[in-house]
Amino acid sequence: MTDAPRVSRDPAAGALAGLRVVDASTLFAGPMAAMHLGDLGADVVKVEHPTKPDPSRTHGAAKDGVNLWWKTLGRNKRTVTANLGSDGGREVFLALVADADVVVENFRPGTLERWDLGYDELSTRNPRLVLARVSGFGQVGPYRTRPGFGTLAEAMSGFAAMTGEPDGPPTLPPFGLADGVASLATAFAVMVALSTRERTGHGQVVDTAIIEPILAMLGPQITRWDQLRTVQPRTGNRSANNAPRNTYRTRDGQWVAVSTSAQSIAERVLRLVGRPELVDEPWFASGVERAQHADLLDEAVGGWIAQRTRAEVVAAFEEAQAAVAPIYDAQDIVDDPQFRALGTIHEIEDPELGPMLMQGPLFRMSENDGVIRFTGRAHGADTDAVLGELGFSPERVAELRAEGAI
Repeated sequence: MTDAPRVSRDPAAGALAGLRVVDASTLFAGPMAAMHLGDLGADVVKVEHPTKPDPSRTHGAAKDGVNLWWKTLGRNKRTVTANLGSDGGREVFLALVADADVVVENFRPGTLERWDLGYDELSTRNPRLVLARVSGFGQVGPYRTRPGFGTLAEAMSGFAAMTGEPDGPPTLPPFGLADGVASLATAFAVMVALSTRERTGHGQVVDTAIIEPILAMLGPQITRWDQLRTVQPRTGNRSANNAPRNTYRTRDGQWVAVSTSAQSIAERVLRLVGRPELVDEPWFASGVERAQHADLLDEAVGGWIAQRTRAEVVAAFEEAQAAVAPIYDAQDIVDDPQFRALGTIHEIEDPELGPMLMQGPLFRMSENDGVIRFTGRAHGADTDAVLGELGFSPERVAELRAEGAI
């Protein structure tokens, strides 16, 4: 445990040390899946077009002209350039694949095949290869060739329909939620395919449609429709399954979130705020029935919270063993003692901007813990070094560069 941000150092051997991952994807779901694997020690080689780098390099905030999102998304990845639609770029890609365990790609379905780089070709060169294909709508079906982004998945999965205020429009998240969920699913699927390879001796294709993993996270909406022909309505910050559950403003203008998914917690909250008589109501024993009395419960809890500062509210809830959390922004997260104790925030030395904080790997391990070895590198920074490792002579590298293949 420490009161300072964790500093990631190059480990002797990460949990996935020795695993070679070729990241030929762009934007978020595919690159984030490769990032998760890189955090655990995989050697990730990021392949980008020579003149059209990953668009994530220009997304979001920048400092002194240096993009900050890429520093996180591109961490632990060596970067090379190759135009896969050219003969020379295809030569480079096949050389990378021959020595790889995993390829992550998110071109529109059929694009790799058009370049003669489909799985039939790649597996001929490397039968043990796992090809993770990430696309908006999957590799089959009538929508397979449509442009696919996380926003579309958030819309089509049912997420937007159930998010927002009851009298307001469907609401989209202000970040890449569907892409992030798809990245976790893809990384998990890759590890399952690698485990299977240990038994079968050969690789396989992983097909992640971004519309599906977020759908899996949204609870029993499909079963509910099938059995009851009803859909979950928009309830704002409230829950259709329990109450009180909402965000509440404190006396000092801050916000807290309260959850009462467990019956015992709901009882503690109402006793804490001075309304024990509500606990004795017959409807209070059911989460669904409590949700039907959300106005009354919100008035009781919200009125009590509004008379106290955020610190006073959190302290009182903690003493009562009731569930509350302050609503944080990034500054709060960096300063919070629990995140510090977990080592959630890592401090990395960036060659362009100096010491830099970012969120670390998803979890901790007692052995071979995940680390951030370096931040996102410049476009094509490792092309010569990686191609040299693959046996390309300096002369051949120069020829490929002159052709525009790298």
